[in-house]
Amino acid sequence: MSENGESCGKGVNGVNCVNSVYDAGGVGGVNSVNRVNSVNCVNGANGVNDVNFGNSVNSVSSVNSVNRGAESPDRSGVPFVWDAVIVGGGPAGLVCAEIAAENGANKVLILEKKSSCGRKLLITGQSQCNITHGGSIRDFFGHYGGNGQFLKASLMGFSNGDLLEKLAECGLSTETDKNGKVFPRSRKAADVLEVLLKNAEDSLVRINCNESVRSAGVVDDGGERFFEIVTNADRYLAKNLVIACGGMTYPATGSEGDGYGLAESFGHTITPVAPALCAFVIGDYPFAGLSGISFPNAKISLYHDNKKVHEGSGDLLFTHKGVSGPGILHISRYAAAGDFIRVSFIEGMTAEKFRESLTRLAAENPKKLVKSVLSGVGAVGSVGAAVSGGGKGAGNGGRDGRENAGHDGRENAGHDATVIPERFVRRVMEIAGMDEEVTCAHLTKENRKRLTEAFCDCKLTIEALGGINEAMVTRGGVSLKEINPKTMESKLCKGLYFAGEVMDIDGDTGGYNLQAAFSTGYAAGAAIDKKLQR
Repeated sequence: MSENGESCGKGVNGVNCVNSVYDAGGVGGVNSVNRVNSVNCVNGANGVNDVNFGNSVNSVSSVNSVNRGAESPDRSGVPFVWDAVIVGGGPAGLVCAEIAAENGANKVLILEKKSSCGRKLLITGQSQCNITHGGSIRDFFGHYGGNGQFLKASLMGFSNGDLLEKLAECGLSTETDKNGKVFPRSRKAADVLEVLLKNAEDSLVRINCNESVRSAGVVDDGGERFFEIVTNADRYLAKNLVIACGGMTYPATGSEGDGYGLAESFGHTITPVAPALCAFVIGDYPFAGLSGISFPNAKISLYHDNKKVHEGSGDLLFTHKGVSGPGILHISRYAAAGDFIRVSFIEGMTAEKFRESLTRLAAENPKKLVKSVLSGVGAVGSVGAAVSGGGKGAGNGGRDGRENAGHDGRENAGHDATVIPERFVRRVMEIAGMDEEVTCAHLTKENRKRLTEAFCDCKLTIEALGGINEAMVTRGGVSLKEINPKTMESKLCKGLYFAGEVMDIDGDTGGYNLQAAFSTGYAAGAAIDKKLQR
Protein backbone atom coordinates (compact mmCIF):
# COMPACT_ATOMS: atom_id res chain seq x y z
CA MET A 1 0.00 0.00 0.00
CA SER A 2 2.35 2.70 -1.26
CA GLU A 3 0.22 5.78 -0.57
CA ASN A 4 -0.60 5.35 3.11
CA GLY A 5 2.95 5.35 4.37
CA GLU A 6 2.83 1.80 5.70
CA SER A 7 5.89 0.90 3.68
CA CYS A 8 7.97 3.67 5.31
CA GLY A 9 10.96 2.19 7.09
CA LYS A 10 10.72 -1.05 5.14
CA GLY A 11 13.10 -2.29 2.48
CA VAL A 12 14.56 1.04 1.30
CA ASN A 13 14.12 3.29 4.33
CA GLY A 14 10.78 4.62 3.29
CA VAL A 15 11.61 5.40 -0.31
CA ASN A 16 8.42 3.64 -1.39
CA CYS A 17 6.39 6.13 0.60
CA VAL A 18 8.26 9.14 -0.70
CA ASN A 19 8.02 8.13 -4.29
CA SER A 20 4.38 7.07 -4.11
CA VAL A 21 3.51 10.57 -2.96
CA TYR A 22 5.57 11.96 -5.80
CA ASP A 23 3.63 9.91 -8.30
CA ALA A 24 0.37 11.12 -6.83
CA GLY A 25 1.48 14.66 -7.57
CA GLY A 26 1.26 13.83 -11.23
CA VAL A 27 4.48 15.55 -12.32
CA GLY A 28 5.51 12.94 -14.75
CA GLY A 29 3.14 10.08 -14.30
CA VAL A 30 5.99 7.61 -13.86
CA ASN A 31 4.87 4.64 -11.83
CA SER A 32 6.24 4.08 -8.37
CA VAL A 33 7.90 0.83 -9.38
CA ASN A 34 10.29 2.66 -11.72
CA ARG A 35 11.14 5.21 -9.11
CA VAL A 36 11.76 2.58 -6.46
CA ASN A 37 13.81 0.56 -8.91
CA SER A 38 15.92 3.63 -9.58
CA VAL A 39 16.63 4.05 -5.91
CA ASN A 40 17.16 0.33 -5.45
CA CYS A 41 19.75 0.55 -8.17
CA VAL A 42 21.54 3.22 -6.17
CA ASN A 43 21.28 1.21 -3.00
CA GLY A 44 22.28 -1.98 -4.75
CA ALA A 45 25.37 -0.38 -6.24
CA ASN A 46 27.35 -0.89 -3.08
CA GLY A 47 29.04 -3.99 -4.41
CA VAL A 48 29.98 -2.37 -7.69
CA ASN A 49 31.03 0.77 -5.88
CA ASP A 50 33.28 -1.17 -3.57
CA VAL A 51 35.04 -2.81 -6.48
CA ASN A 52 35.45 0.17 -8.74
CA PHE A 53 35.80 3.06 -6.37
CA GLY A 54 36.44 1.63 -2.94
CA ASN A 55 33.56 3.56 -1.41
CA SER A 56 30.20 2.45 -0.15
CA VAL A 57 29.21 5.62 1.73
CA ASN A 58 28.16 7.28 -1.50
CA SER A 59 25.35 4.90 -2.27
CA VAL A 60 23.91 5.04 1.23
CA SER A 61 24.06 8.83 1.29
CA SER A 62 22.35 9.09 -2.06
CA VAL A 63 19.46 6.98 -0.84
CA ASN A 64 19.23 8.91 2.41
CA SER A 65 19.20 12.16 0.46
CA VAL A 66 16.18 10.94 -1.44
CA ASN A 67 14.45 9.90 1.78
CA ARG A 68 15.08 13.17 3.56
CA GLY A 69 15.05 15.42 0.53
CA ALA A 70 12.74 18.19 -0.59
CA GLU A 71 9.09 17.76 0.20
CA SER A 72 7.10 15.76 -2.28
CA PRO A 73 4.26 17.52 -4.09
CA ASP A 74 0.78 17.42 -2.63
CA ARG A 75 -2.03 15.39 -4.17
CA SER A 76 -3.91 18.29 -5.70
CA GLY A 77 -2.87 17.31 -9.21
CA VAL A 78 -0.93 20.56 -9.63
CA PRO A 79 2.57 19.85 -11.01
CA PHE A 80 5.32 20.38 -8.45
CA VAL A 81 7.86 23.06 -9.38
CA TRP A 82 11.39 22.78 -8.03
CA ASP A 83 13.23 25.95 -7.13
CA ALA A 84 16.28 24.51 -8.87
CA VAL A 85 17.17 21.34 -10.72
CA ILE A 86 20.87 20.55 -11.06
CA VAL A 87 22.08 18.18 -13.74
CA GLY A 88 25.13 16.35 -12.41
CA GLY A 89 26.13 15.11 -8.97
CA GLY A 90 29.83 15.91 -9.05
CA PRO A 91 31.66 18.41 -6.81
CA ALA A 92 30.28 21.47 -8.63
CA GLY A 93 26.72 20.15 -8.60
CA LEU A 94 26.79 19.07 -4.95
CA VAL A 95 28.17 22.39 -3.72
CA CYS A 96 25.74 24.31 -5.91
CA ALA A 97 22.80 22.30 -4.57
CA GLU A 98 23.77 22.80 -0.94
CA ILE A 99 24.14 26.57 -1.30
CA ALA A 100 21.03 27.00 -3.46
CA ALA A 101 18.92 24.99 -0.98
CA GLU A 102 19.69 27.39 1.88
CA ASN A 103 19.22 24.83 4.61
CA GLY A 104 16.04 23.48 3.07
CA ALA A 105 14.34 26.83 2.47
CA ASN A 106 14.50 26.17 -1.28
CA LYS A 107 13.54 22.92 -2.96
CA VAL A 108 16.50 21.60 -4.91
CA LEU A 109 16.85 18.40 -6.94
CA ILE A 110 20.02 16.81 -8.30
CA LEU A 111 19.70 14.49 -11.29
CA GLU A 112 22.66 12.11 -11.52
CA LYS A 113 22.87 9.70 -14.45
CA LYS A 114 25.11 7.17 -12.71
CA SER A 115 24.14 4.94 -9.79
CA SER A 116 26.00 7.18 -7.35
CA CYS A 117 27.34 10.72 -7.14
CA GLY A 118 30.92 11.92 -7.35
CA ARG A 119 32.40 8.96 -9.19
CA LYS A 120 35.08 11.04 -10.91
CA LEU A 121 35.99 12.73 -7.64
CA LEU A 122 36.69 9.30 -6.17
CA ILE A 123 39.50 8.62 -8.63
CA THR A 124 41.18 12.03 -8.58
CA GLY A 125 44.81 11.99 -7.51
CA GLN A 126 44.80 8.21 -7.54
CA SER A 127 41.87 8.38 -5.10
CA GLN A 128 43.81 10.67 -2.73
CA CYS A 129 41.95 13.78 -3.95
CA ASN A 130 44.09 16.88 -4.42
CA ILE A 131 41.32 19.20 -3.20
CA THR A 132 42.91 22.57 -3.93
CA HIS A 133 46.24 24.40 -3.83
CA GLY A 134 47.80 26.40 -1.02
CA GLY A 135 48.82 30.05 -1.07
CA SER A 136 46.92 33.17 -2.03
CA ILE A 137 43.81 32.72 -4.15
CA ARG A 138 45.12 35.53 -6.36
CA ASP A 139 47.93 33.23 -7.41
CA PHE A 140 45.32 30.91 -8.94
CA PHE A 141 44.37 33.31 -11.74
CA GLY A 142 47.38 32.41 -13.87
CA HIS A 143 46.74 28.67 -13.73
CA TYR A 144 43.80 28.46 -16.14
CA GLY A 145 45.42 29.29 -19.46
CA GLY A 146 43.80 32.46 -20.77
CA ASN A 147 40.58 32.05 -18.74
CA GLY A 148 41.76 32.98 -15.27
CA GLN A 149 40.14 36.40 -15.49
CA PHE A 150 36.71 34.84 -15.96
CA LEU A 151 37.15 32.87 -12.75
CA LYS A 152 38.39 35.80 -10.69
CA ALA A 153 35.00 36.69 -9.17
CA SER A 154 34.03 33.12 -8.29
CA LEU A 155 37.47 32.25 -6.89
CA MET A 156 37.43 35.36 -4.71
CA GLY A 157 33.84 34.62 -3.70
CA PHE A 158 34.69 31.11 -2.50
CA SER A 159 38.44 30.80 -2.16
CA ASN A 160 40.75 27.95 -1.26
CA GLY A 161 40.78 29.32 2.29
CA ASP A 162 36.98 29.33 2.41
CA LEU A 163 36.90 25.76 1.14
CA LEU A 164 39.39 24.49 3.71
CA GLU A 165 37.60 26.31 6.51
CA LYS A 166 34.31 24.75 5.49
CA LEU A 167 35.84 21.26 5.33
CA ALA A 168 37.40 21.75 8.75
CA GLU A 169 34.01 22.75 10.18
CA CYS A 170 32.69 19.46 8.81
CA GLY A 171 35.43 17.53 10.59
CA LEU A 172 37.66 16.89 7.58
CA SER A 173 41.29 17.72 8.33
CA THR A 174 43.66 18.49 5.46
CA GLU A 175 47.38 18.72 4.85
CA THR A 176 49.52 20.58 2.32
CA ASP A 177 52.54 18.92 0.73
CA LYS A 178 55.75 20.78 -0.05
CA ASN A 179 54.52 21.45 -3.59
CA GLY A 180 51.49 23.32 -2.29
CA LYS A 181 48.96 20.60 -3.07
CA VAL A 182 46.24 20.18 -0.47
CA PHE A 183 44.86 16.72 0.36
CA PRO A 184 42.56 15.28 3.00
CA ARG A 185 44.81 14.10 5.81
CA SER A 186 43.39 10.62 5.35
CA ARG A 187 44.40 10.74 1.67
CA LYS A 188 40.96 9.32 0.83
CA ALA A 189 38.80 10.97 -1.82
CA ALA A 190 35.83 9.11 -0.34
CA ASP A 191 36.10 11.25 2.80
CA VAL A 192 35.72 14.43 0.74
CA LEU A 193 32.72 13.03 -1.10
CA GLU A 194 31.11 11.96 2.17
CA VAL A 195 31.27 15.56 3.40
CA LEU A 196 29.75 16.92 0.20
CA LEU A 197 26.90 14.41 0.30
CA LYS A 198 26.25 15.00 4.00
CA ASN A 199 26.08 18.77 3.46
CA ALA A 200 23.60 18.32 0.62
CA GLU A 201 21.55 15.93 2.72
CA ASP A 202 21.50 18.31 5.69
CA SER A 203 20.24 21.03 3.34
CA LEU A 204 17.38 18.72 2.33
CA VAL A 205 18.59 18.39 -1.23
CA ARG A 206 16.95 15.52 -3.09
CA ILE A 207 19.26 13.34 -5.16
CA ASN A 208 17.86 11.08 -7.88
CA CYS A 209 20.49 8.70 -9.24
CA ASN A 210 20.18 6.60 -12.38
CA GLU A 211 18.37 9.47 -14.10
CA SER A 212 19.89 10.77 -17.31
CA VAL A 213 18.50 13.95 -18.80
CA ARG A 214 17.12 13.41 -22.29
CA SER A 215 16.08 17.01 -22.99
CA ALA A 216 15.47 20.38 -21.38
CA GLY A 217 13.66 23.49 -22.50
CA VAL A 218 11.56 26.45 -21.42
CA VAL A 219 7.78 26.11 -21.14
CA ASP A 220 4.95 28.48 -20.26
CA ASP A 221 2.57 27.11 -17.65
CA GLY A 222 -0.38 29.35 -16.87
CA GLY A 223 1.55 32.44 -17.73
CA GLU A 224 4.56 31.40 -15.67
CA ARG A 225 7.88 30.48 -17.25
CA PHE A 226 9.56 27.26 -16.12
CA PHE A 227 12.27 24.88 -17.26
CA GLU A 228 11.01 21.45 -18.29
CA ILE A 229 13.51 18.66 -17.79
CA VAL A 230 12.77 15.23 -19.24
CA THR A 231 14.77 12.23 -18.04
CA ASN A 232 14.73 8.54 -18.82
CA ALA A 233 12.28 8.10 -15.94
CA ASP A 234 10.35 11.32 -15.35
CA ARG A 235 9.53 14.91 -16.19
CA TYR A 236 10.31 17.86 -13.92
CA LEU A 237 9.51 21.56 -13.79
CA ALA A 238 11.93 24.06 -12.25
CA LYS A 239 12.36 27.78 -11.79
CA ASN A 240 16.12 27.46 -12.32
CA LEU A 241 18.28 24.93 -14.13
CA VAL A 242 21.99 24.29 -13.55
CA ILE A 243 24.10 22.29 -16.00
CA ALA A 244 26.97 20.82 -13.99
CA CYS A 245 27.55 17.44 -15.60
CA GLY A 246 31.25 17.81 -16.37
CA GLY A 247 33.27 17.43 -19.52
CA MET A 248 33.93 14.36 -21.64
CA THR A 249 36.96 12.70 -20.03
CA TYR A 250 36.72 9.52 -17.98
CA PRO A 251 33.27 8.76 -19.45
CA ALA A 252 32.89 5.69 -17.23
CA THR A 253 32.37 8.10 -14.33
CA GLY A 254 29.50 9.84 -16.12
CA SER A 255 31.42 12.61 -17.89
CA GLU A 256 30.28 11.87 -21.41
CA GLY A 257 29.76 15.40 -22.73
CA ASP A 258 25.99 15.42 -22.12
CA GLY A 259 26.10 19.01 -20.96
CA TYR A 260 27.24 20.31 -24.31
CA GLY A 261 24.08 19.19 -26.08
CA LEU A 262 21.91 20.61 -23.32
CA ALA A 263 23.71 23.95 -23.53
CA GLU A 264 23.38 24.02 -27.32
CA SER A 265 19.64 23.43 -27.01
CA PHE A 266 19.47 26.81 -25.26
CA GLY A 267 21.51 28.49 -27.99
CA HIS A 268 24.92 28.33 -26.35
CA THR A 269 28.18 28.00 -28.28
CA ILE A 270 30.51 25.09 -27.52
CA THR A 271 34.18 25.81 -28.11
CA PRO A 272 36.08 22.80 -29.54
CA VAL A 273 36.58 20.16 -26.86
CA ALA A 274 39.55 17.85 -26.43
CA PRO A 275 41.38 16.04 -23.63
CA ALA A 276 43.52 18.25 -21.38
CA LEU A 277 46.07 17.54 -18.67
CA CYS A 278 47.04 14.53 -20.70
CA ALA A 279 50.17 12.66 -21.67
CA PHE A 280 51.70 12.67 -25.16
CA VAL A 281 52.01 9.58 -27.33
CA ILE A 282 55.29 10.01 -29.18
CA GLY A 283 55.90 8.80 -32.72
CA ASP A 284 59.00 6.60 -33.25
CA TYR A 285 59.46 6.77 -29.51
CA PRO A 286 63.04 5.89 -28.54
CA PHE A 287 62.61 5.54 -24.77
CA ALA A 288 59.87 2.90 -24.42
CA GLY A 289 62.23 0.69 -22.41
CA LEU A 290 62.84 3.46 -19.89
CA SER A 291 59.27 3.79 -18.62
CA GLY A 292 59.28 5.16 -15.08
CA ILE A 293 62.38 7.33 -15.34
CA SER A 294 61.66 10.94 -14.48
CA PHE A 295 63.44 14.27 -14.79
CA PRO A 296 62.73 17.12 -12.37
CA ASN A 297 61.99 20.54 -13.82
CA ALA A 298 62.84 19.71 -17.43
CA LYS A 299 62.56 22.55 -19.92
CA ILE A 300 59.90 21.80 -22.56
CA SER A 301 59.24 23.83 -25.72
CA LEU A 302 56.22 23.16 -27.94
CA TYR A 303 56.35 23.74 -31.71
CA HIS A 304 53.53 23.99 -34.24
CA ASP A 305 54.47 24.19 -37.94
CA ASN A 306 58.11 24.57 -36.84
CA LYS A 307 57.26 27.68 -34.82
CA LYS A 308 57.63 27.74 -31.04
CA VAL A 309 54.18 28.37 -29.55
CA HIS A 310 54.73 27.67 -25.87
CA GLU A 311 57.49 27.02 -23.39
CA GLY A 312 57.45 25.79 -19.85
CA SER A 313 59.19 23.60 -17.32
CA GLY A 314 58.22 20.85 -14.92
CA ASP A 315 58.79 17.24 -14.03
CA LEU A 316 58.79 14.90 -17.02
CA LEU A 317 58.11 11.19 -16.88
CA PHE A 318 58.87 8.53 -19.49
CA THR A 319 55.96 6.16 -20.14
CA HIS A 320 55.72 3.08 -22.35
CA LYS A 321 54.26 5.13 -25.20
CA GLY A 322 55.54 8.65 -24.65
CA VAL A 323 55.95 11.33 -22.01
CA SER A 324 53.86 12.52 -19.08
CA GLY A 325 54.36 14.29 -15.75
CA PRO A 326 53.35 17.77 -14.58
CA GLY A 327 55.56 19.54 -17.14
CA ILE A 328 53.80 17.75 -19.99
CA LEU A 329 50.32 18.00 -18.48
CA HIS A 330 50.63 21.78 -18.12
CA ILE A 331 51.62 22.28 -21.74
CA SER A 332 49.12 19.77 -23.15
CA ARG A 333 46.28 22.32 -23.45
CA TYR A 334 48.24 24.03 -26.22
CA ALA A 335 49.26 20.87 -28.10
CA ALA A 336 47.84 18.89 -31.01
CA ALA A 337 48.82 15.76 -32.90
CA GLY A 338 51.59 16.59 -35.37
CA ASP A 339 53.24 19.17 -33.11
CA PHE A 340 56.62 18.41 -31.59
CA ILE A 341 58.45 19.27 -28.40
CA ARG A 342 62.10 19.93 -27.68
CA VAL A 343 63.27 18.89 -24.23
CA SER A 344 66.25 19.75 -22.09
CA PHE A 345 66.26 16.95 -19.55
CA ILE A 346 68.65 18.51 -17.03
CA GLU A 347 67.37 21.36 -14.92
CA GLY A 348 69.15 24.64 -15.65
CA MET A 349 71.12 23.14 -18.51
CA THR A 350 71.41 24.76 -21.92
CA ALA A 351 72.96 23.17 -24.98
CA GLU A 352 75.87 25.60 -24.83
CA LYS A 353 76.59 24.87 -21.17
CA PHE A 354 76.35 21.15 -21.74
CA ARG A 355 78.71 21.24 -24.72
CA GLU A 356 81.28 23.35 -22.87
CA SER A 357 81.14 21.18 -19.73
CA LEU A 358 81.38 17.94 -21.68
CA THR A 359 84.37 19.18 -23.67
CA ARG A 360 86.19 20.37 -20.54
CA LEU A 361 85.44 17.28 -18.46
CA ALA A 362 86.47 14.94 -21.28
CA ALA A 363 89.80 16.75 -21.48
CA GLU A 364 90.27 16.57 -17.69
CA ASN A 365 89.34 12.86 -17.47
CA PRO A 366 90.64 11.17 -20.63
CA LYS A 367 90.66 7.68 -19.11
CA LYS A 368 87.19 7.90 -17.63
CA LEU A 369 84.25 6.28 -19.42
CA VAL A 370 81.97 8.75 -21.17
CA LYS A 371 78.89 7.13 -19.62
CA SER A 372 80.35 7.69 -16.13
CA VAL A 373 80.95 11.36 -16.83
CA LEU A 374 77.46 11.76 -18.26
CA SER A 375 75.53 9.83 -15.65
CA GLY A 376 77.44 11.09 -12.66
CA VAL A 377 77.75 7.63 -11.16
CA GLY A 378 80.46 9.12 -8.96
CA ALA A 379 78.53 12.42 -8.81
CA VAL A 380 81.88 14.27 -8.76
CA GLY A 381 83.03 15.31 -12.19
CA SER A 382 79.72 14.68 -13.92
CA VAL A 383 78.39 17.08 -16.51
CA GLY A 384 75.25 17.72 -14.49
CA ALA A 385 77.20 18.35 -11.29
CA ALA A 386 79.49 20.73 -13.13
CA VAL A 387 76.54 22.86 -14.11
CA SER A 388 74.11 22.48 -11.22
CA GLY A 389 76.51 21.95 -8.35
CA GLY A 390 75.22 18.43 -7.79
CA GLY A 391 71.73 19.60 -6.88
CA LYS A 392 68.49 18.07 -8.01
CA GLY A 393 68.85 14.91 -9.97
CA ALA A 394 66.75 12.91 -12.35
CA GLY A 395 65.08 9.87 -10.86
CA ASN A 396 66.26 6.38 -11.65
CA GLY A 397 65.11 5.10 -8.28
CA GLY A 398 66.00 1.47 -8.04
CA ARG A 399 65.83 1.34 -11.85
CA ASP A 400 62.16 2.19 -11.95
CA GLY A 401 62.40 5.96 -11.69
CA ARG A 402 60.14 6.25 -8.67
CA GLU A 403 62.56 6.45 -5.74
CA ASN A 404 61.68 9.41 -3.50
CA ALA A 405 58.78 10.10 -5.83
CA GLY A 406 55.74 11.95 -4.58
CA HIS A 407 52.34 10.39 -3.96
CA ASP A 408 51.53 10.35 -7.66
CA GLY A 409 54.85 8.78 -8.63
CA ARG A 410 55.85 11.79 -10.70
CA GLU A 411 56.96 14.52 -8.34
CA ASN A 412 60.01 15.12 -6.19
CA ALA A 413 61.59 12.40 -8.28
CA GLY A 414 64.88 11.27 -6.82
CA HIS A 415 66.38 14.62 -5.76
CA ASP A 416 69.12 12.69 -3.95
CA ALA A 417 69.71 10.30 -6.86
CA THR A 418 72.34 10.54 -9.59
CA VAL A 419 72.21 13.58 -11.83
CA ILE A 420 71.31 11.63 -14.97
CA PRO A 421 69.95 8.06 -14.91
CA GLU A 422 72.55 5.63 -16.20
CA ARG A 423 69.93 3.70 -18.19
CA PHE A 424 69.07 6.90 -20.01
CA VAL A 425 72.74 7.56 -20.74
CA ARG A 426 73.26 4.08 -22.14
CA ARG A 427 70.17 4.42 -24.36
CA VAL A 428 71.29 7.82 -25.66
CA MET A 429 74.73 6.44 -26.47
CA GLU A 430 73.12 3.48 -28.22
CA ILE A 431 70.98 5.80 -30.37
CA ALA A 432 74.06 7.89 -31.15
CA GLY A 433 75.87 4.76 -32.32
CA MET A 434 78.48 4.96 -29.56
CA ASP A 435 80.14 2.10 -27.71
CA GLU A 436 79.13 2.48 -24.06
CA GLU A 437 82.67 1.52 -23.02
CA VAL A 438 84.27 4.38 -24.94
CA THR A 439 86.55 6.64 -22.90
CA CYS A 440 86.59 10.43 -22.91
CA ALA A 441 89.87 10.36 -24.84
CA HIS A 442 88.01 8.91 -27.81
CA LEU A 443 85.01 11.27 -27.68
CA THR A 444 84.75 12.88 -31.12
CA LYS A 445 83.26 16.27 -32.06
CA GLU A 446 80.34 14.48 -33.75
CA ASN A 447 79.74 12.43 -30.59
CA ARG A 448 79.64 15.61 -28.49
CA LYS A 449 77.15 17.15 -30.93
CA ARG A 450 74.81 14.14 -30.78
CA LEU A 451 74.98 13.90 -27.01
CA THR A 452 74.25 17.60 -26.63
CA GLU A 453 71.16 17.30 -28.83
CA ALA A 454 69.93 14.23 -26.97
CA PHE A 455 70.29 15.75 -23.50
CA CYS A 456 69.43 19.39 -24.14
CA ASP A 457 67.49 19.63 -27.40
CA CYS A 458 65.73 16.29 -27.79
CA LYS A 459 63.01 16.46 -30.44
CA LEU A 460 59.92 14.31 -29.83
CA THR A 461 56.99 14.36 -32.26
CA ILE A 462 53.50 14.14 -30.78
CA GLU A 463 51.61 11.35 -32.51
CA ALA A 464 48.54 11.71 -30.32
CA LEU A 465 47.31 13.21 -27.09
CA GLY A 466 46.18 10.94 -24.28
CA GLY A 467 42.59 9.89 -24.93
CA ILE A 468 39.39 10.74 -23.10
CA ASN A 469 39.86 7.69 -20.88
CA GLU A 470 43.23 9.00 -19.68
CA ALA A 471 43.05 12.81 -19.64
CA MET A 472 42.30 14.41 -16.28
CA VAL A 473 40.06 17.17 -17.59
CA THR A 474 38.47 18.51 -20.78
CA ARG A 475 39.56 21.65 -22.56
CA GLY A 476 36.88 23.62 -24.36
CA GLY A 477 33.20 23.62 -23.51
CA VAL A 478 30.43 26.17 -23.08
CA SER A 479 31.75 29.53 -24.27
CA LEU A 480 32.59 31.84 -21.37
CA LYS A 481 31.51 34.85 -23.42
CA GLU A 482 27.91 33.73 -22.93
CA ILE A 483 28.10 33.30 -19.12
CA ASN A 484 28.02 35.93 -16.37
CA PRO A 485 31.31 35.41 -14.46
CA LYS A 486 29.85 36.65 -11.16
CA THR A 487 26.75 34.45 -11.07
CA MET A 488 27.43 31.71 -13.66
CA GLU A 489 24.05 32.56 -15.19
CA SER A 490 23.56 32.30 -18.93
CA LYS A 491 23.52 35.60 -20.80
CA LEU A 492 21.20 33.97 -23.33
CA CYS A 493 18.59 32.32 -21.11
CA LYS A 494 17.45 33.73 -17.77
CA GLY A 495 17.48 31.15 -14.99
CA LEU A 496 19.97 28.85 -16.72
CA TYR A 497 23.31 28.40 -14.93
CA PHE A 498 26.55 26.50 -15.44
CA ALA A 499 29.10 25.13 -12.98
CA GLY A 500 32.34 23.21 -13.27
CA GLU A 501 34.07 21.53 -16.15
CA VAL A 502 31.19 21.79 -18.63
CA MET A 503 32.40 25.33 -19.23
CA ASP A 504 35.48 26.24 -21.25
CA ILE A 505 37.73 26.03 -18.21
CA ASP A 506 40.73 23.80 -17.62
CA GLY A 507 43.37 24.45 -15.02
CA ASP A 508 46.84 23.20 -14.30
CA THR A 509 47.36 20.07 -12.27
CA GLY A 510 47.69 20.72 -8.57
CA GLY A 511 44.13 21.18 -7.31
CA TYR A 512 43.19 24.09 -9.55
CA ASN A 513 40.42 22.27 -11.41
CA LEU A 514 38.64 21.06 -8.30
CA GLN A 515 38.84 24.55 -6.81
CA ALA A 516 37.23 25.94 -9.97
CA ALA A 517 34.44 23.37 -9.63
CA PHE A 518 33.83 24.28 -6.00
CA SER A 519 33.98 28.03 -6.65
CA THR A 520 31.73 28.09 -9.72
CA GLY A 521 29.26 25.75 -8.04
CA TYR A 522 29.15 28.04 -5.03
CA ALA A 523 28.69 31.13 -7.22
CA ALA A 524 25.76 29.58 -9.11
CA GLY A 525 24.12 28.31 -5.92
CA ALA A 526 24.48 31.65 -4.15
CA ALA A 527 23.01 33.51 -7.16
CA ILE A 528 20.00 31.18 -7.26
CA ASP A 529 19.38 31.50 -3.53
CA LYS A 530 19.63 35.30 -3.70
CA LYS A 531 17.16 35.42 -6.57
CA LEU A 532 14.72 33.13 -4.79
CA GLN A 533 14.84 35.27 -1.66
CA ARG A 534 13.62 38.23 -3.70
